[in-house]
Amino acid sequence: MNTKHNTLLSLKEAGRRKFIVTATKAAGAAILLSSPLLSFAGSPGAGSKIITVGEIMDAFISEVPGAPFATTVDTLKAGNRGIAVTGIVTTMFATLEVIQKTIALGANFIIAHEPTFYNHLDETNWLENDDVYRYKADLLQKHQVAVWRNHDYIHTHIPDGVISAVIARLGWTNYYTTGTSMALLPAISLKELIQHVKDKLGIATVRYIGNLEQSCKKILLMPGAAGGKRQIDAMMKRKPDVLVCGEIQEWETAEYVRDAQTKGQKLSLVVLGHIASEEPGSEYMADWLNKKIPAVKTTHVPATNSLSFL
Repeated sequence: MNTKHNTLLSLKEAGRRKFIVTATKAAGAAILLSSPLLSFAGSPGAGSKIITVGEIMDAFISEVPGAPFATTVDTLKAGNRGIAVTGIVTTMFATLEVIQKTIALGANFIIAHEPTFYNHLDETNWLENDDVYRYKADLLQKHQVAVWRNHDYIHTHIPDGVISAVIARLGWTNYYTTGTSMALLPAISLKELIQHVKDKLGIATVRYIGNLEQSCKKILLMPGAAGGKRQIDAMMKRKPDVLVCGEIQEWETAEYVRDAQTKGQKLSLVVLGHIASEEPGSEYMADWLNKKIPAVKTTHVPATNSLSFL
């Protein structure tokens, strides 16, 4: 999961339009998913069905309430809808390393959860003369690799593909209340909680604020980058023992929790890292593709954390 998530409230309203267009796309997607003739797109032959980037996008979007959205960041960042798909890679970020692995796999369609070009809207005018941007953009074009960002749609999917996958990975399905961001766990110390999320999500280190012996039951889970105001507002309303989140603005959320601790309030903070906190959502997308479009090979390629810790 930030200003990104803030757009979802308006997106859900803006998306309830153009019924005929939506219905047509949904019908086309349904035909695509139900066709018994689908075969691997890289090996078309008699009776085979070429599957395009656009068809795969529409198939997922057709399952999202209120979609397609009039305003969304979920657009193609490279390639076009007509490309015949030879293989799919799901990931959090379409990094250069992920792109190279995609090419090595013989795949040509990357479905990423976050931006490709270093800003929320993937605006590139300001990067046109930059060597790093040009190298990445040229590599995608040379190998005809399409990149689609699936952020708003997967979060609006029922269930939310990211949240549900993270909850399942943590083993908290029976403790989590949908729509509240709250998990009510059996009592566990902050130290045990931190070790649990590290083990389940494959994280080597986390940042935290709090007494490691504090007993924690009420967990406010906010993966990704919800933004300081939303995180603080949620803590004010939900009164959790601990906020477990993806990333923070250090001068916002961390300072609120520090002041709450000094005041004597039992409130802790665990910062997992953005990628680690939402990576299961990209695996959810891979599972969806393998079930709905088995004719095309889908591989999940973790983006991994860009930061190292000494």
